[in-house]
Amino acid sequence: MKKVGLYFGTFNPIHVGHLIIANHMAEFSDLDEVWLIITPQSPFKKKKSLLDNHHRYQMVFEATADYPKLKPSKIEFDLPQPNFTVNTLAYLEDEYKTGYQFSLIMGEDNLKSFHKWKNYEVILENYHLYVYPRISDKEIDHQFKDHPKIHKVAAPIIEISSTFIRKQHALGMNIKPMLPDSVWKYMDEMNFYR
Repeated sequence: MKKVGLYFGTFNPIHVGHLIIANHMAEFSDLDEVWLIITPQSPFKKKKSLLDNHHRYQMVFEATADYPKLKPSKIEFDLPQPNFTVNTLAYLEDEYKTGYQFSLIMGEDNLKSFHKWKNYEVILENYHLYVYPRISDKEIDHQFKDHPKIHKVAAPIIEISSTFIRKQHALGMNIKPMLPDSVWKYMDEMNFYR
């Protein structure tokens, strides 16, 4: 049974923080692989600043090329929008009937709002959550504290955001150190986020 952690995001763009978290989960937890699921449209994010799906997929593909345990995934591209995690999980279970055990990877900030997710009870009943630390003021809901299916992973706290990268890049700031080299090259050649 292959244990796969699903790391969802718009990855607009993918940055070194995403890679550090994904690699940490693949190397320092009991997960065998981490699939980076590129989300076409998050129910919680506006779409106006999103690059086309294929460009974001290409950047994730480039970023993960040297990491055999990290896999880019565009499975949500063909699913009905907006994308809800519970629907994507149902699709994956149908697509990969045997040999895979899926879990979710999320930041602690997402766990704090997890009770707002569509059918979160169903997700928690059927899947494990691997949670990495994030700095946030909100409290974790009591039902998620010490839950047997929620595993806190002592990953590094990364305070880099794609939003910050896009804004600073548009202002002409040097954001190159925050991106994998291949992503920077692709982004620069395509003149994205200027």
